[in-house]
Amino acid sequence: MSESDKIAVLVPAFNEADSIERVVHGIKDTNPGVDVIVINDGSSDATDELARKAGATVLTLVVNLGYGAALQTGYKYAFRHGYDYTVQIDGDGQHDPRFLKDLIDRLKQGSDVAIGSRFLGNLGDYDNPTMRQLGMVFFRSLIYLFIGKRITDPTSGFQALNRRVFEFFATSRQYPSDFPDADIIILLHYSGFEVSEVPVVMYNSETGKSMHSGFKPIYYIVKMLLSIYAVLFGKNDLVKVKNAT
Repeated sequence: MSESDKIAVLVPAFNEADSIERVVHGIKDTNPGVDVIVINDGSSDATDELARKAGATVLTLVVNLGYGAALQTGYKYAFRHGYDYTVQIDGDGQHDPRFLKDLIDRLKQGSDVAIGSRFLGNLGDYDNPTMRQLGMVFFRSLIYLFIGKRITDPTSGFQALNRRVFEFFATSRQYPSDFPDADIIILLHYSGFEVSEVPVVMYNSETGKSMHSGFKPIYYIVKMLLSIYAVLFGKNDLVKVKNAT
């Protein structure tokens, strides 16, 4: 990364007091010069205070709006403050910040979005539950069907975006508030953006929390299918924004 690059590392966090200091320190220690922006998504614990203590800029949402809404808040901040790139890293410590440079380098090679994949290059030993594996296979297949490209890790939250893309998301009224995954990958393709993957290391969450626990996988699958349908056949202001630029 060049010293002239202005990079915002966005960390959406909901009740991550047990890990947020370590995550912020890890980003800053391995990537000097980046700005760490924690989006505190209505946490009821000390996430806000601990993130500030670790040296992050904290944007606090007064109520829990969801992972996607927290990310879009970060995109809006990055757009308004003139950043060149954003990198999103989860607040639970699953993502290894040493790979941040690899994601940015891929953007500089021509991609608009670089997704960190835990399934490329055999770099780690990520334990993926069977049901989650089946879900990933299903959505990988859908993505390949609709865009003709193999994405190995469609639910990865470790991603880098160039300014064109995060401006695209920041100005949308329809960016999903909960799970921006396969539907967004398909949308990006049809909007003319180049999406690629980079091998990264990910770790299992130490807290055991997951956005896809309990009955959430059922909701996730139904919601994602409806969202993909809307991208393919509905009217979407994200596409309008892209076509207008």
